[in-house]
Amino acid sequence: MASTQKLIKRIKNLLNWPGQHWRLLLLLAVLMALLIGEGPPPGLLDTRIKRRVSTDRFDFVSWEADALWGKTVHSLSAPQRYMDEEARHDYVIDYMNLVEEIQKIEWEIDLIYTDPNTSDPDAESAELRARLAELRAEQRIRQPIAEAILEEQVATVLVDAGFGTLGQEFPPISAHFTPLPSLLVVSPRDRIENAFSFGLRHGLDTAQRETIEAQIDAELNVSSLVTNIGGMAAYPSMLLESNWLPWVAEVTAHEWTHHYLTLRPLGWNYLASGETRTINETTASIAGKEIGYEVITRYYPELPPPELPSLPAPAEEDEQQEETPPPEPPEFDFRQEMRETRIRVDELLADGKIEEAEAYMEKQRQMFAAQGYVLRKLNQAYFAFHGSYADAPGAAGEDPIGPTVLEFRARSPDLYTFVSQIAHITTLAELEALLGE
Repeated sequence: MASTQKLIKRIKNLLNWPGQHWRLLLLLAVLMALLIGEGPPPGLLDTRIKRRVSTDRFDFVSWEADALWGKTVHSLSAPQRYMDEEARHDYVIDYMNLVEEIQKIEWEIDLIYTDPNTSDPDAESAELRARLAELRAEQRIRQPIAEAILEEQVATVLVDAGFGTLGQEFPPISAHFTPLPSLLVVSPRDRIENAFSFGLRHGLDTAQRETIEAQIDAELNVSSLVTNIGGMAAYPSMLLESNWLPWVAEVTAHEWTHHYLTLRPLGWNYLASGETRTINETTASIAGKEIGYEVITRYYPELPPPELPSLPAPAEEDEQQEETPPPEPPEFDFRQEMRETRIRVDELLADGKIEEAEAYMEKQRQMFAAQGYVLRKLNQAYFAFHGSYADAPGAAGEDPIGPTVLEFRARSPDLYTFVSQIAHITTLAELEALLGE
């Protein structure tokens, strides 16, 4: 109730600011989506899980109110509009260096508190903590401008790519660096399916995550995972604080693609089925990488751009490609090993061998750790979450959705055609029919 009253007060304040109507409408839409409707019957899976994690849930209402308010206040002055491209470039690079310094100091502080030989970690880290407070204060001042510059750079690339009306991308791009919620993902044990996902508060440690998962698994006979995420398509989109600009540009475009799809069938049916979710996430991954690549090469050419997804080669090039000897395989290919693991797990679950599949996943998790890829948990929920991002081989296994989406992108003349057309389908059958046209 307090969060709702706080949000309503913010809405009243927003009404006093002319020219911000589109932000107000989006805020109202979020409020309505969160508040309307009666509660579901108490026996449903999602209801039972929400009851068990109620004390750890993420407060999206308060977050939206604070984030939108901050964006609105900044838009009244928008100092980045008076900066030329060189100044914008330098400002963002300086901001990323500031984030890097903050992360380095936080790491040093963590080492002090985890070192058993440190008798007084408070005293030992006092100077570092004072310096960290100074840097965080500077960051709070600089962050809105850095965000606005990145938003406008991504927006320019989007408009040039065709995602614009009268020179304005729609929906307007908006992104915010913020501590992200953890995501609880729940799958049935007898198959891999994202049956339920729910945002939990930021900062849950490993022990707390293990406790939540163990309780849910034991009481509901499911497979669960509390995982970190790199972004979330709230409005503004939630971005993980990072000093790696190519990744930031990619995720900013990825989350905007979700905003674009939300206004179309592929977006508003996101929760309808696993097929729809995988098509949606794979499309956003492809678009995010392509737009992010263009942002970096255009505005920050000194940085290596993000990796682009591997698209299928045109048919006329098949013969030539077959004559080219394949490169030497790496000693350990994480994506390929994960793909083969998923395929085997699907086979075991299809045969009803649930315990055998779970024992196999634990064995594979230990193998990955021995190769330097440390996974806290590898289970059905892990594959249900990571398998939705199917633009590269890996956790999706033999799911045909990823390759089909990639093939459709390869056949599309440009990114806008690809996204605008795929936005109107929701199933693999519809996608295959679109490919056949």
